[in-house]
Amino acid sequence: MIFAGLSLAQLAAVFGAAAVFATALYILKLRRRTVAVPFSKLWEKILRDKEATSLFSRLKRLLSLLVQLALLALLAFALGDPRAAATLIKGRNLVVIVDASASMQATDVAPAKNRLEAAKDEVKKVIRGLGGSDRMLIAQMDAAVTPLGPTSSDTSELERALDAIKATDARADFPRALRFAIDSLRSVENAEIVVVSDGRLGEAVDASGKVHLGEDIKLSYIPIGRGVRNVGITAFSVRRYPLDKSRYEVMLEVTNTGPETEDVELSLYADPRGTDHAGAGAGAGAGAGMGGEKGQLVDLTKLRLKPGERLPRFYPNLSGASRALEARLAVLANSVDELPADDRAYALLPERRRAKVLVVTPGNTYLEAALLLDEYLDVQLVSPREYAEKIAPSGQKHDVVIFDGATPSDAPRAHAIYLDPRGPGSPVKVENELKSPGFDRIERKHPIVRWTALDDVNIARGRKLVPQPGDKVVGASVDGPILVTGQRGGYKFVAMGFDVRDSDLPLRVAWPLVLLNSVNFFTDEDSQYISSFRTGDVWRVPVVTQTGQARLKTPSGTELLVPVHEGRAVYLGEQAGFYELAGAEGLDPTKGLDAPSPDAPAPAAKDAPPAASDAPTTTTAFAANLLDAEESSIEVAKELVVDGKKAGSLSGFQIGVRREIWIYLLIAALILTAIEWITYHRRITV
Repeated sequence: MIFAGLSLAQLAAVFGAAAVFATALYILKLRRRTVAVPFSKLWEKILRDKEATSLFSRLKRLLSLLVQLALLALLAFALGDPRAAATLIKGRNLVVIVDASASMQATDVAPAKNRLEAAKDEVKKVIRGLGGSDRMLIAQMDAAVTPLGPTSSDTSELERALDAIKATDARADFPRALRFAIDSLRSVENAEIVVVSDGRLGEAVDASGKVHLGEDIKLSYIPIGRGVRNVGITAFSVRRYPLDKSRYEVMLEVTNTGPETEDVELSLYADPRGTDHAGAGAGAGAGAGMGGEKGQLVDLTKLRLKPGERLPRFYPNLSGASRALEARLAVLANSVDELPADDRAYALLPERRRAKVLVVTPGNTYLEAALLLDEYLDVQLVSPREYAEKIAPSGQKHDVVIFDGATPSDAPRAHAIYLDPRGPGSPVKVENELKSPGFDRIERKHPIVRWTALDDVNIARGRKLVPQPGDKVVGASVDGPILVTGQRGGYKFVAMGFDVRDSDLPLRVAWPLVLLNSVNFFTDEDSQYISSFRTGDVWRVPVVTQTGQARLKTPSGTELLVPVHEGRAVYLGEQAGFYELAGAEGLDPTKGLDAPSPDAPAPAAKDAPPAASDAPTTTTAFAANLLDAEESSIEVAKELVVDGKKAGSLSGFQIGVRREIWIYLLIAALILTAIEWITYHRRITV
């Protein structure tokens, strides 16, 4: 027997002090009441009764004292929390991994709200069945693994940790969760990992290889869920047409992961309520498309999907959306969709802002005509002399500068396109002249040559370009590079090593496309534009800020600070919807942001964060989606296998009174108190 609470010496001191106090109360002289009697014969009778019962009275008071001392002893012993030494050492140590991924939002577990709520109910049963020496740690598993408290045997603390689990719109990183659990159980006895999930976890393999449990760790599995029928959106992207940015095209995919044929209705909505499309810097408001107004209906299609069918849909030449698009899926009569998390998808179109383009040219009709094809270009034409005398010294700002056969001595503080660069001001070294060069090698994945065919372009003469380390050769002849892109002083450039008038390129569709692709490449509206991120990934979103942090507004309306590394905000996103990102100028970097309640009073002026107008920052909007066919498949795995071992079922946890000695001591003290109360009123101990 050992004491997990107070030590034996401390218990002796507590009991001794209490016993001395109680005994002192009992040895005080009993003060008798004064009773007036009218007859002397009665006095004689009282004195005779007193002599006969004095010994019995002393015995009754002694019995009462012993009852009180026994009661004090029980209470003091309970303070010591006595336990059997073997029981304390052999208690079970559990790490309970609760799956909070998107598939756990399936609604096939009535009367529970969803699978996650059913999982919480199962874990509560385990918590309430813990033994006195058992210890548990609860961790949430989604794209990351989050311990929700320390290892504890306190049932109330464990239930509070369990209630903190929230479902996410990401898939579960099972290998990471297992490695965390193994590290948490290292060097402890009776170690056990309990996985509470629907089993849609994949293999326990990551970049470090297979996860090995070892011989000393037991693996248990509690399966959650019953349903198998689900239809979801598993791909969704949009892009504008390069020559008509008021129109766009949409590609999406709908997947039926269940065993039955399902009839669904697919809707496309433009600019759902809450998104801002007021121009540059506009973005999606909090919760846009997350249960608010749907926006303008762009397309409505009824589809029938066979079991396991993945149906791609392409919508060309659409219009009506200024900034945002939302796709919604709804089942029709007699069809079932048990996972709502994949029934919506979100995307943002590149902003249609006007780019200021300065063209430095002695005169080139082909160049001027190509730039007229894009109505979102604000083009200014100047001669080389005017540029050198007026524009360059004035420091006028432009998004893009095009130098047509005129290379400045100093590079402009803007992105630049150099057509037939010459002299020391060229961003790349220009070497010997090439006779009849051609595009023999093309980096076809580069955004400036997207949708172009340059293989058979005829060029009379050109010059070899010598790129610097870090530059990208986009096009080259057998004799050397003739189309190079890179970065100088923080600004991008594109250099073309020939005069377009010495080729038939201006007579081809590829000519305006190369120019417009280059402008889009400079203004971050290139072919690599991401209309939506994928939940569960670490996002790196460009942001303009003078601090090392940015302010992120999530679809739920919560605002928080995220770190910025090399000009990009870094954030592990686990919620689908529209986001808003801005610089955090003026905010204390040591303090985070909490989303205030709509009914909460406004903070005092000295405590209020600066308004958006107080900090000259640019707002960036972006969207995030689940888009995961594996996560949309909600059939429950009947068994879980890790490292070649099949997980067993959890046993040994029965709801009831916890097996701890101090509880029984308190019960005995209560019983003894009841006995003392009865004997007192029966005049047995007084």
